[in-house]
Amino acid sequence: MTPDERRRISELFQAALEIGDPSGPLLPGTVVGSYTIEQELGRGGMGRVYAATDARLRRRVALKAVAPHPDAGSTFRDRLRREALAAAALTHPGICTVYALEEIDGQMFMATELIDGDTLRTEITSGPRPSGEAVRQLASELASALAAAHTRGVIHRDLKPENIMRTRDGRLKILDFGLARVESLAEPPAVVTRPDVILGTPSYMAPEQLTGGQADARADVFAFGVVLYEYTCGEHPFAGDTLIATVARVLERDVQPLAERSPQASLDISALVDRCLKKTPEARFASGGEIAAALAASSNDHRRPAAMPMTARSIGRGALLWWRTHQLALMMIYILASVRAWDIKEWLRTPATTMIFMGLGLGAAIAGGLRGHLIFTERLNRAHLGEECRRTSAAIRWVELLMATALLADATQLAGSPLAAVWTLALAALLGLAALVFDPATTRAVIDSQRLPETASRAKPADRT
Repeated sequence: MTPDERRRISELFQAALEIGDPSGPLLPGTVVGSYTIEQELGRGGMGRVYAATDARLRRRVALKAVAPHPDAGSTFRDRLRREALAAAALTHPGICTVYALEEIDGQMFMATELIDGDTLRTEITSGPRPSGEAVRQLASELASALAAAHTRGVIHRDLKPENIMRTRDGRLKILDFGLARVESLAEPPAVVTRPDVILGTPSYMAPEQLTGGQADARADVFAFGVVLYEYTCGEHPFAGDTLIATVARVLERDVQPLAERSPQASLDISALVDRCLKKTPEARFASGGEIAAALAASSNDHRRPAAMPMTARSIGRGALLWWRTHQLALMMIYILASVRAWDIKEWLRTPATTMIFMGLGLGAAIAGGLRGHLIFTERLNRAHLGEECRRTSAAIRWVELLMATALLADATQLAGSPLAAVWTLALAALLGLAALVFDPATTRAVIDSQRLPETASRAKPADRT
């Protein structure tokens, strides 16, 4: 973090601490316009929330008293009203419905759907860790709701567990879209805090928000990744001892892959979360629609047994046990091939056999080093194993084919010793089969289990939610 960034963040937090709600809580029975207060439900950075009864429509609502803005002039009110109207136009089962934004006695109030349920924060702090299927279901529901908002140009900018509720029948609802930003407005976006103060909860904000950059749909994508990570393993991906320490980690540290923290999370979900948490907006999904499309493609594969994405646990106990054995066996074959080439060089003592031995030794060092790198990646950074297999597979294949060819050349010089020639040909055949059959199959299994980011990046706009 640069000194300028540290100074700016310190100023933002200091300014945020000065913003509060100077008015006290509204007591039960208080009448505000057409609303009668029943009880206070909670309080956040944007103001107090009450359960209230709307006398006009005779229904219960959640009434949010928007915290006063230090410079709340008519322009601010107009922008906030237009943005609330845009959010009210969102019709999606995963988005809390906005009924009205009203100014009563100089204060702004927002009436929304009253949801009977608990916040996602309650599940994270009190419930057992969710299953892999529960994580996938939650990710799909949240992505679908974000996609609906992003399609209409509405950005939340404060997505966090406290703003996500699960109703009594198990459905998810995202709250506070009425205090979001609308990209399509011609004027600068409304800021619901004082000038130069960041809007939202710092520990769920994207790096560009924290450093004063423009927040677009990709900021919601980052917050989506934080929420999904925390829901899965119960811990914030950038948790520090203090809020400032957490913000510093958001800006400076890469997150530990979710698959390493939570064995029940499948590698495709872990890869999705990793991409959402990239520091630069360009490296993330562009919107909730891209996340939803990636999840849909992954879920289709997940339901097909032949292409089911493997979880970290199942890979560690099953498929990857074979994969590790495969790597170690081939490294042993490299050693045997080099030893065989040395024996032939010592028997025949010709320039050709010397050159073949040198070439085989170099090939064994290159291919063995690459396979050692893959084993190291699988042990310490499993979520990126598919990517590393993809990067190294072509190089390993060509090196093995060249080594097999070199052994064939050695075998042709052993016409006088059929047994030695057959032994050399057998090693050459094993290297050839490894390059053309065995290794592609094991590599494809690992890559397929982590192909979610590539599937999402190839999704056509027409396929996005």
